[in-house]
Amino acid sequence: MNPFIVADAMKCIGCRTCEVACVVAHQECWPVDADGFIPRIQVVKGDTITSAVACHHCEDAPCANVCPTQAIRRESGRIAVDQQYCIGCKSCMLACPFGAMQVVVQQGRAQAIKCDLCQHRDNGPACVEACPTQALMCVDVEKRRQQTFYIA
Repeated sequence: MNPFIVADAMKCIGCRTCEVACVVAHQECWPVDADGFIPRIQVVKGDTITSAVACHHCEDAPCANVCPTQAIRRESGRIAVDQQYCIGCKSCMLACPFGAMQVVVQQGRAQAIKCDLCQHRDNGPACVEACPTQALMCVDVEKRRQQTFYIA
């Protein structure tokens, strides 16, 4: 099972700190300005509850299955988007059961973006680290199994 970010709606206060942390962590990919504020995690607000939604890095990823150019694929234990092959067709957006895919236009080119678990960061996902209420957690079943195996 791939690692993914899970949100505890009982702890989430809807502050959007996770979104800001995500954008700042990816500022080398996208310029941080009014048009470049594109978080890879989204806070969803209901009448009485808020929660964050991010890519679940599905084992049999529907987004990857429908991608006509194979721009979305499994890579290093996660589902990744290779921008050089993405044509911005939005098939991945329609296929994602969590609404975690976005297609944005940057520099005149449509591109799919989604949570990449901050693979470029040694400390893991920036959103998890920044959440003031610890409502976010990166679940990694494989690491947990290995830790349990070594402890037992």
